Amino acid sequence: MGKPVDIRTVPREEHWKLFEKQWTSLLSYRYIGRVNDELDADGTGVGRMRLRHDMRNAAGGVMVAPLCIFAPEAGGMTDSRQVPNPVVQSVEILDDARGVKNLRAEPDVIRLGRTTGFSRTRIVDADNPDRVISIAEGMCVTIGEAPPNFEPVDNPMIEVHDSPDLPPLHQVFGAIRSPEGVWRLPELRQELASPDAALHLGPQHVVIEAAATEAAAAAARADKVQIESYHCMFVARGKVGPFRAATEAFPGQGGKIGVRILLVDEGNGGRTVTSATAVFRRAS
Repeated sequence: MGKPVDIRTVPREEHWKLFEKQWTSLLSYRYIGRVNDELDADGTGVGRMRLRHDMRNAAGGVMVAPLCIFAPEAGGMTDSRQVPNPVVQSVEILDDARGVKNLRAEPDVIRLGRTTGFSRTRIVDADNPDRVISIAEGMCVTIGEAPPNFEPVDNPMIEVHDSPDLPPLHQVFGAIRSPEGVWRLPELRQELASPDAALHLGPQHVVIEAAATEAAAAAARADKVQIESYHCMFVARGKVGPFRAATEAFPGQGGKIGVRILLVDEGNGGRTVTSATAVFRRAS
């Protein structure tokens, strides 16, 4: 598909044409099945996500990356009005969602200002809304304004038939583990980029979770771990790639393991793109 183009650099009359191309190329939402109620023409399935086998860890519990993509915490900002840029996202997993087939997001915009937005989301079992799976919150800023007259885009979700044989999410998003144990995303390409031609949050969460899970399991000397708490700060836009995930794990009390992760842009002088922390527990 070639290198992505920053939507802020094109003439205003070309803005929505380029947005449609980039929005329909982006893998994150289309692959997990997240429909955007403002941007997508087909609103079928808005606020719901099927919980597939590839969204679960080795213990059968829910992974955090799909939850982050499902509820990206844009603070009420949307590409129909701005060029949004996430800053912080935090997720607490209260229930590992064993036996849950469908999730429902209940978003709440806390405050939407001129340049910043704050939001939170509760994710529940769609078939039993009293069962809360996770709670999240985050902050977003705008890095550009969009022209008027937006029209929703025909953006069909990728049809993924659920199966235990589905490839892991890191494989779908192109993340690779080197023989030395280092996790990387490839150089930036259209399907991994947001409309401002930066590494999208989706692949970032996927590679961070893959690297953090491996580090936590090694520190716990366990085959299976479950993430419980996750905090992510988007420090700078990922522009080039490859993107390397560096981890540090810290065993704690009660079977807890803390992991720190830095995602750096190796093609842009090793610039830090994202910093994240995760807390895991041993799982059976």
